[in-house]
This record gives sequence, C-alpha cells and structure tokens, in this order.
Amino acid sequence: MSAKNNYPYQDSFTKHLSSKDLSEVTIDEYNKILTELFNYLSEFNKGYQSDHRVENLFNRDIEEYLNMLLNNRQISNSTYNKILSHINVYFNYLFTHNLNSNLPTIELKGLKKTSKEDVNVKWINELDSILTNNNVHFYARMTMLLTSKGYKSEEFLQTGFYKQLDSINFTENELIFKTSFDEFIKPIQKKQRSSDIFLKQRLSKQPNITIQGLHKYLKPSEDVLNMSLNPSTLFQSYIVFYIQKNPNLNDIDLSTHLNLDLSSINYYKQLAAKLI
Repeated sequence: MSAKNNYPYQDSFTKHLSSKDLSEVTIDEYNKILTELFNYLSEFNKGYQSDHRVENLFNRDIEEYLNMLLNNRQISNSTYNKILSHINVYFNYLFTHNLNSNLPTIELKGLKKTSKEDVNVKWINELDSILTNNNVHFYARMTMLLTSKGYKSEEFLQTGFYKQLDSINFTENELIFKTSFDEFIKPIQKKQRSSDIFLKQRLSKQPNITIQGLHKYLKPSEDVLNMSLNPSTLFQSYIVFYIQKNPNLNDIDLSTHLNLDLSSINYYKQLAAKLI
C-alpha cells in the first residue's frame, strides 16, 4: 500500500468507481468506509498487522469488524447493510480484477431492517441547528428546509423551482443558511449553465438531479443525523407537524391546505396523536 493510499488498491478502485459514473459523494463514502475498515484491521487484527496483504483477510476478519460496529458504535441494521454492501463491492472488484484470490465477504449476510418509527417531527423543531451543521450536505439541508415549508421533492426538483424561492417566508436563521447555500451552488450553476438549485456536480447535458440522484446525497447525512432523510418520510413528518400545530383546523381545511383526501387526513391525525 503506497503512502498516499489509505487502503490497498485505493487508486485503481476509485478509478473503477468513477468509470461507473458514481457521484463524488458516493465515492467519498466508499473511501471513508474502506479507510475505517483497514485502519481497524491495522490496529486490532493480528493477522493483518503481521502481513498487510488483502490475501490474508477472510470472512471472520470482516465479520469481526462489523460486529465491533454493532456492539461498540451501535449502528443500525440498515447502516450495517450499507457498510457490508460497500465492502462487498470492493472485494468483488479485487477478485474480478485478479488482485485478490478470495472473497472474504461471500458468506456474510445482511441484517433485517429494524422496525422503527421513521416519521418524527423533532427535526423540524431542531432545523435551525441542522442548517448550521456542515457535516450535513447542502442538498440534504435544503431538502429539509423546503420540506418544512410544505414542498414535496417532486416540486423542488422541478426545473424552474428556483423562481419560487423569493416568495417563501424564510426566518432569519434560514436566510443565513440560504446565503451559504447560494455560495455553494453558484459555481455549479455556472458550470451547468442553469439557475436551478438541485444540480449534478459533474457536467451533464441533463444537469438536474433526479429523485434517485438526490438519495445519494441524502444517505451519508442520515448517519450524521441518525434519522431517515427519505423525502417521502420527511414530508409525512411535515404533515404530522402541521396537524399537531393546528389542532383547531377541521378536516376540510386540513385537506385543502395539505392537498390530501379526507381518509388520508384521518390517518395522519391518528398518527399525529400517537407521536405527541
């Protein structure tokens, strides 16, 4: 392993990921996960300490690391599965490119997703603090801000949505974040020759981010905030929050404001009552 690499074959593996047209955010996530894996192996795995070669790694070595994450860091099952998936992609690459003769993840299985209540309104009350957290990607923070104003992802990902920003009633703290976001997005807008606010960071003939592309930016921030940033889940949280904050509105008014049918309003009212 060369001095500039944090794990074996990092340069070639990174080039391989780039050839798959993965975003820089996703590639950075791979590098972070693999760097932490090999740092752990270098410090705690006696076999790898004595001979720093990937050929000496087996399923028990990777399993030991994953169990450490579960027991010491108490990661969720979904985070466990994501980390295992990234590690598996790496070792599959080594094997198929004749850089390693074995697949140490071949017998490792993912964990069942834990049943938890994804819908919560705490993030809306904590939004000011989240907007100042630079460990949360700008796109993730803007997604949460716009959702808190009642916009769905299919609305703010549309071409031309930026024209609506001036009509949104932002608080002083939200305006401070928007100024920072503008500084972040301006060079990307210039590169893509677009005024939209959710743009791919690589030059593209179709520069606007799709909902699938947005998820790639939201996923890393989920670990930072320890919550689901699925846009539909965030919007459900907004609905519950709005119902809780407006207990005097009747079902017709709620239906009109939230653009939901009455049966959906009844469902969310029951959910809002449970989450109080």
